[in-house]
Amino acid sequence: MTLNLPVRELVANVSLPFERARAMPPSVYTSPDFLKAELENVFARDWVSVGRASGLKQPGDYIAYELAGQPIVVLRDGEGRLRAMSNVCRHRMSTLVEGRGSARAIVCPYHGWTYNLDGSLRGAPAMTRNEGFCKEDYKLPAVRCEEWLGWIMVTLNPDAAPVAEELAEVEALIEDFDMGSYVETFRETHRWDTNWKVLAENFMESYHLPVCHSGTIGGLSRLEDMICPPGQRMFNYHTILKDDSLKIALAHPDNTRLKGDRRRTTFLLSVYPSLLITLTPGYFWYLSLHPHGPGQVDIVYGGGMSPDFAFSPEAQEHFAAVKRLLDKVNVEDRGCTEAVYRGLCSALATPGHLSHLERPNFDFAQYLAERTGGFARGFSQGELAAAAQTL
Repeated sequence: MTLNLPVRELVANVSLPFERARAMPPSVYTSPDFLKAELENVFARDWVSVGRASGLKQPGDYIAYELAGQPIVVLRDGEGRLRAMSNVCRHRMSTLVEGRGSARAIVCPYHGWTYNLDGSLRGAPAMTRNEGFCKEDYKLPAVRCEEWLGWIMVTLNPDAAPVAEELAEVEALIEDFDMGSYVETFRETHRWDTNWKVLAENFMESYHLPVCHSGTIGGLSRLEDMICPPGQRMFNYHTILKDDSLKIALAHPDNTRLKGDRRRTTFLLSVYPSLLITLTPGYFWYLSLHPHGPGQVDIVYGGGMSPDFAFSPEAQEHFAAVKRLLDKVNVEDRGCTEAVYRGLCSALATPGHLSHLERPNFDFAQYLAERTGGFARGFSQGELAAAAQTL
């Protein structure tokens, strides 16, 4: 396999031990060649989330999404099952639906060809005179779609292992949180002027909190209390222990699953390649990222509450306050991450050494080097034992 220059630069970058590690080279963020490599080897091969299954409640509810250049639609079919399929008409190849909504059938906006919720063609106007036309030949191609802990996961890779197998370690880590039962209460889409990896790395480390978020949560962030365990093959994480100042971040009194400090533990999970989850006993919020060229990122931003809190009027009020805070934090993150991308585009930009608080960024870089350049990731026995102790 011939590797392009940015991929070779990344492989060389991650081949050093973490104690000598530097940030990824600028070309990894700015190069169209690297974007091509990650679309082909990351986004077209691994599982990507389009949001929560609870966001598609009724038959006909759908979400349009573009995955590695392929327009797809994810929907709840007439029997209540989640499906994903091509969002391209089989006639003259128009895209079929946009955004999110609900429909009894999928109708092409160009010539009115109509598809059932299972992707089969229901009707095509004025096609009776074409002797070769047969409705049964025009089903929309299926895309693999699975539900995992309440998340809608899709992949273009027919050979990918089942998502529950790929992410079994994540499930074991947070099993007592019962994340699959959490209810999504908001889902938004945004596009920022930065590379998707800049935003992913921003989520993975809390080193930036005291400065970037000085106007919101920065004053509550103590660098000396931040712990970043070694990452696992398909994810990395760190945790925060919350005090009782925000009740909705703690386990509900009716919650008997969580014990001890787990009742006030917040997980910051980065599920590769691009699902970023903040999970507390009472609420969660997430980002799901997809590149839109080297210099822009498409963001699904959502969140909600555990079932203990989801149907409580008082909890709804508290979560609304959390959402207002999260929105302000996102404004700060946007400013910081867009500034990073502008800097990466400078001819004078060079990667500096990483802090011990940026261990998740190094693990993420190694994952990308493995996917794009065949880098052989190693997990030392000491690191595996340390990680196991945190489970």
